[in-house]
Amino acid sequence: MSLPPGPCGALSVPDGYRIGAWRVGRLLGNGAFGSVYAARRALPRAGLPSRAALKFLPTGTRTPRQLRHLRELADRETELLSRVRAPRLIRLYEILAVDEPDRPELDGATVLVLEEADRSLDTLLAEDRTPRTGPALLAEICEGLAQLHRAGWVHGDLKPGNVLLMPDGTARLADFNLAAELDGTHAYAPPFATPDYTPPDLLWAEVGERGRQIRPTADVWAFGVLAHLVLTGALPLPGATPAARRDAALRYARGEEELRISPRLPPVWHDIVHDCLARRPEDRARHSTASLLCRVRSAGAGRRPRRPLLHRYRRPLVAVAAAGLAAGLLGHAAGRDPIGYARCGHGSVCFFSEPDGRGEMCAWVDGYRDWTQGGRTCAWAADRPPRSVYNNGQGTEEGASLVDVRYYADPDRQVLLDCVERGERRDLPAGERPRSHTWVPAC
Repeated sequence: MSLPPGPCGALSVPDGYRIGAWRVGRLLGNGAFGSVYAARRALPRAGLPSRAALKFLPTGTRTPRQLRHLRELADRETELLSRVRAPRLIRLYEILAVDEPDRPELDGATVLVLEEADRSLDTLLAEDRTPRTGPALLAEICEGLAQLHRAGWVHGDLKPGNVLLMPDGTARLADFNLAAELDGTHAYAPPFATPDYTPPDLLWAEVGERGRQIRPTADVWAFGVLAHLVLTGALPLPGATPAARRDAALRYARGEEELRISPRLPPVWHDIVHDCLARRPEDRARHSTASLLCRVRSAGAGRRPRRPLLHRYRRPLVAVAAAGLAAGLLGHAAGRDPIGYARCGHGSVCFFSEPDGRGEMCAWVDGYRDWTQGGRTCAWAADRPPRSVYNNGQGTEEGASLVDVRYYADPDRQVLLDCVERGERRDLPAGERPRSHTWVPAC
């Protein structure tokens, strides 16, 4: 069953309204399950950013049946965001409740204080049907799904409107109202769906007492649809309306109709999309999001377009090479240097305080449990999170086969933030605070 995207779940919050440490600003968007507003922090609070997005969920002012459904949806999102922290999922800062008996339209609402995004993928596609950054965004979306599945959850509603783009242009998964925790091989989700991104086997699936059975293969299908849309500007099933495309999906599932893969789809993506959109869920199950991520990265999607090194720094190659050699001899450099990544000596992984390998640098061959303690420290990381990284070699903790680097938010290496492959150099998302790392055979 499809739930219309109208304002049935919208909440009108006046400009300047105060809740907790926050002052509500402009409306960012209404959906079937709530409203999202921009907000600024009005009170000093340690650990909270100056800006955030407040998602108001109407959990207190509907009929008993509506209230039960809305509370369940709100609980799904708050539980997932409270328990699962991953770099490609939107970050939850705190959960608030509105206690306003004099405002019955708001009283009892649940408010999620979320990381502020710049816009959604839906908005980007409205401006540019095939954005230049599309392949890199798809790699980040697939990475988010892999992180979610590894934690034991299914998103259940992946679509452009539920992918948020941060100020640095990177992607985060959001809107987990329909997310479900796996119970063995299945999860149980509410019977709502966005037809264009729902596999045919779920469009007419039986709904039991616990909801509709769903597997990670549902997210795999949705990723295939999303990849086709981002790379070609069109959906892979024909039809001028959602109902017509839903009927086409049924005919495809019955073997009466083939997919119409656009000739605009890059050849290297053809097999990836085709595998995601396999007719039978058991065929899609052969391709986990973790394995898909490897293929997407191999297709060249894991790197964002960058200007050539000489254009970016405008310095002679000889000077860059000489400076790189000097950095390698020093092993651990500090201070600001315009040559950026070239300071990172061979065999090291280097984290930098500024984007593009600029600013202060910490360089290691071995892994360190706490960058601010021990024989080689990175004191500035206690106050300023690294903004870029370069893996320029291999580790020596357990042998020469360790070539990729995992980095963590804590000294105990319990909260994995991400992994950087050998030879990879890139900026880190704003807000990530790495504190330790370790070398591994492969990401």
